[in-house]
Order: sequence, then structure tokens, then C-alpha cells
Amino acid sequence: MRKKEELAGLSQLGKKSEYNFTYQKDILESFPNKHPGNDYMVTFECYEFTSICPITGQPDFATVYINYIPDEKMVESKSLKLYLFSFRNQGDFHEDCMNIIMKDLVSLMNPKYLEVIGMFTPRGGIAIYPFANYGRPGTEYEAKAKERLFQSLSEQKGRRVR
Repeated sequence: MRKKEELAGLSQLGKKSEYNFTYQKDILESFPNKHPGNDYMVTFECYEFTSICPITGQPDFATVYINYIPDEKMVESKSLKLYLFSFRNQGDFHEDCMNIIMKDLVSLMNPKYLEVIGMFTPRGGIAIYPFANYGRPGTEYEAKAKERLFQSLSEQKGRRVR
């Protein structure tokens, strides 16, 4: 059974979902990491990400992968789901969406390491796979982030696609 103080401040968990169709950063919520002394990776695979092309107004669909090494805080998954859904009518390019998500999660949690990958469905015969990552400055994770950024796409895809 969860302690009440662990769930303090979480407003979305356990209540009926209210979906917002425009970008909403403030819906993101965090909770304390019970194992801040351990390095471990948390992965989210979000199959139903949708945004709108800012030029054509056409929908763009993607699977978004979020991998992070938490420190003191972790993102609450229902709030993350509602946050990602809030991009539904957001008019941003693929690269913008992934960078916005990365920056919002870094701001929320201050993780040791975080990466966001968008595997967008091809449109016009071209698929776009933006990759944005962060390693806490002044730590070993900063160097790991740079190293990971320059790995080949085939190496990256092999680690996150079944």
C-alpha cells in the first residue's frame, strides 16, 4: 500500500481523464524517486503521439520514446499521457515537438540523463526521426549525452524498436 505522502501533489492519478487538445505543460506532475542513489533507466513508449503540421495543418503521427535516468524526481505516467495528448492540435514541426518535450521533462524532474525520440510516420515518402537528449552539465551524463547523440540511427533503432 502506498503512503499518502508519496501521492501528495498528484492530481491526475485515479480520476477521470480530461483531455486538452492544445499544448499544456502544467499538466505534468512528478513524484519522489525512492531510489535516487541507483542509476537505472525508465523508458516510456508512447504509440499514439499526434501533432499538427504548422504549414499544412495535416496531422502527424509518431511513436515517441522517452528514456531517462531519474535523480530525485520521476514523471507520473498519467500526467505524461495527458501532456503528450495536449500536442494533438499543436502546430509545431517534428523536431520542435521533441525538443519541447525534452525541455519540459528536464524542467520538471532535473534528471541525470534524458532522451526523447520521435519515430514519425512517413509523409510524402519521407520519415523523420528527431532525437533530442540531455545530460546533466558537469557530470558523466553530459559526456554520455554527447556520445549518444552521435550514435548511428541503426544503433539507436536497434535499442528501442522491437
